[in-house]
Amino acid sequence: MNPLTKVKLIRELNDREAQLGAAPAVSWHSQYKDSAWIFLGGLPYELTEGDVICVFSQYGEVVNIHLVRDKKTGRSRGFCFLCYEDQRSTILAVDNFNGIRIKGRTIRVDHVSHFRAPKDSGEVDM
Repeated sequence: MNPLTKVKLIRELNDREAQLGAAPAVSWHSQYKDSAWIFLGGLPYELTEGDVICVFSQYGEVVNIHLVRDKKTGRSRGFCFLCYEDQRSTILAVDNFNGIRIKGRTIRVDHVSHFRAPKDSGEVDM
């Protein structure tokens, strides 16, 4: 599925829930209640881990980040996984950052149900 289509679908789902006044327990977000990780896609390649943390710390304390990089060049591949201290921050981030533009690129923000650290990387704490 096209990433921008996914952005649009998440926005429509959030709008529908808001119109219906859905309780938090029945929200689509509740299926991710056991994970404080989110996926960020479409990031500008020049952003560093610090840049991403600065932006996403608006909705909670970031405790871990894994910016995926090219193994040969070390250059960002434009997506990362970010973990908040509190899972409730993931809902705020998904609802408010999904579809925003950073440096001319539309980013996608979505929940991650199970994040596994890369096998060849010692950088990610769990």
